[in-house]
Amino acid sequence: MKRIVIATQNKGKAKDFETMLSPLGYEVLTLLDVAQDMDVEETGVTFEENAILKAETVSKELGIPVISDDSGLEIDALNGEPGVYSARYAGADKSDEANMNKVLDKLDGVPNSERTARFRCVLAVAAPGQKTETFSGSCEGMILHERRGDRGFGYDPIFFVPAQDKAMAELEPHEKAAISHRGNALRQLNKSMPAWLTEQN
Repeated sequence: MKRIVIATQNKGKAKDFETMLSPLGYEVLTLLDVAQDMDVEETGVTFEENAILKAETVSKELGIPVISDDSGLEIDALNGEPGVYSARYAGADKSDEANMNKVLDKLDGVPNSERTARFRCVLAVAAPGQKTETFSGSCEGMILHERRGDRGFGYDPIFFVPAQDKAMAELEPHEKAAISHRGNALRQLNKSMPAWLTEQN
């Protein structure tokens, strides 16, 4: 069985990839399995740049195919913030609570009509000797005035999805997967899988 690494230490995130890549003969691993101490500094200014940087760096180091993602929240009233800085918006310790508090404070007094936002995800697929390809997905919504729900992570409790009439953190896992930015990016990857990734060795 061929191996492919998901450039993350999040086992839960890797499960989504396993469903798609196992039928193609791939064993899905994470950095926890192969390189726990590998830390790629995200110096890009876009999700695409960071995803490509992580995928290509890890792929070169390990010599096997790698998929990475970079994702975050874009708020229109804040000129796209927090964007690529979503995980560390309120500081280097990457506190979800502190990040949400900063967003809510910055949007204090902003009416619902101006609280539009979206989650964005870009996946990069890299392998030695192959051209890196990217796939993106998004999920439109708005920022609530207070937290709702106890599922998910990150900004999910303050991100309202009009199509579901719920906060992201109120959705069941299968409901979130059906509409989320990462789910949409995964479906794009599944639809336009790089030829070299599907070829059997």
